[in-house]
Amino acid sequence: MKIIVRSFLEGLLILVPILTSVYIVYIVFRSVDGLLGLPVPGLGFIAALALITLIGFLASHFFTRSVFQLIERLFIKLPLVKILYSSVKDLLGAFVGDKKSFNKPVVVSLTKDGSVKTLGFVTREDLAGYGMEGHVAIYLPQAYNFAGNLIVVPTENVAPVPADSSDVMTFLVSGGVSGGRKER
Repeated sequence: MKIIVRSFLEGLLILVPILTSVYIVYIVFRSVDGLLGLPVPGLGFIAALALITLIGFLASHFFTRSVFQLIERLFIKLPLVKILYSSVKDLLGAFVGDKKSFNKPVVVSLTKDGSVKTLGFVTREDLAGYGMEGHVAIYLPQAYNFAGNLIVVPTENVAPVPADSSDVMTFLVSGGVSGGRKER
């Protein structure tokens, strides 16, 4: 009986992540595909990718860049839209832009004796503009969530982590289960 239960649990460990990933990709694919309402499955998704690529090309081209800058200035001037637009743009830019924000993994000592530590990412190294000289801003992602906390700590409580930032992010978001260097 133990063999059956163990085999069942191992099957769950294999199937649930695979099926969940496939289902989420399917939902995203269907949602994007359905936006344009084209009769051929997949054509809407391909058209959306092509449109995004075209807009990216036009935004980087000298003659059309000013149009996109004008649109951005308009969004920044609208009271509620400004908060949403700026937040989404900054968050997306933190992962895929030229100024990636989550590329400096650090370990932060939370106690004076250094016995309690946490992993995070430096998002701003100079907080003098906020009256906090000698402090840095650290983003702490939450496990199994797309949220996190921002903490401000003295610079001396922060040390770099000699690891790839994507490995550290995987480690943190998985609650310490995935990512990081394999122990030998």
